[in-house]
Amino acid sequence: MPSLNVSFTDEELEGVRAAAAAEGKSLKQYLHDLGVREMQRQRFIAGADGWADRLRDEFDQAFPDEVPPGRRGNGATAA
Repeated sequence: MPSLNVSFTDEELEGVRAAAAAEGKSLKQYLHDLGVREMQRQRFIAGADGWADRLRDEFDQAFPDEVPPGRRGNGATAA
């Protein structure tokens, strides 16, 4: 299984160890989970962004007063 060596300053390592202890995890498990959570977070954001893009026109039609001025068509201006 691949592994990774990560360098920290003494102060950084102290903070990371404290965060791992607060979650009841080993340093290794904490850093692993942190990387995996970030990957999942980025996937979630990409999915949510795509979902919003697919529904944007429908939402804008249903709530025309909520359309940001930069996306308003037909020469409409902000109130």
